[in-house]
Order: sequence, then structure tokens, then C-alpha cells
Amino acid sequence: MSELGSGDKPQTSVDFHTFVLSLGTSAMYHLGEIPDPDGGEAKVSLPLARQTIEILSMLAEKTRGNLSAEEDQLLTQLLYDLKFRFVSRNRAGK
Repeated sequence: MSELGSGDKPQTSVDFHTFVLSLGTSAMYHLGEIPDPDGGEAKVSLPLARQTIEILSMLAEKTRGNLSAEEDQLLTQLLYDLKFRFVSRNRAGK
């Protein structure tokens, strides 16, 4: 467990799955699929969603051949889903 967090709460360690899912959540937020965590309504920012999807694509490219089957499947499926949602949102003009 990492002790890098602030306050008395120790932060859990970050593994590959957690890292990839965190980026995926960020992309979903920017696609307007997840509401603002502060109770506001969902906001769409296609440039930020695109940037996060491109980061995940770069990660997939740079780690190709070095991931476990589970890690590769997670990253591949997440990218497929995010790209599909991005194209759908972009076509909807939102």
C-alpha cells in the first residue's frame, strides 16, 4: 500500500487494471456519460475525450506484446467501447 495520499487515509496501490479503468472513466466523463461528481449534470468535452482515448491508444501500442491476456483484453475492449461512444457522440453533434 502506498502512503502518498494526503491526510490519514492510505491510498491503495495502482495496478495496470486500475490505471486503465481510471483513464476510461475520465474519457466517459468527458463524453458526458458520467455526471459531474460534485452533483452537477454531465458535461461533454469531445477534445478532452479524444485526448484520453489517444492516450489509451498510445498505451496499447507501446505495451503491445508485454501485457497479460487479461490486460490486453481489458485495454482492447475499453478502447473499442470508448471509440464507439466517441463516434456516436460526435455524430450526434453534442
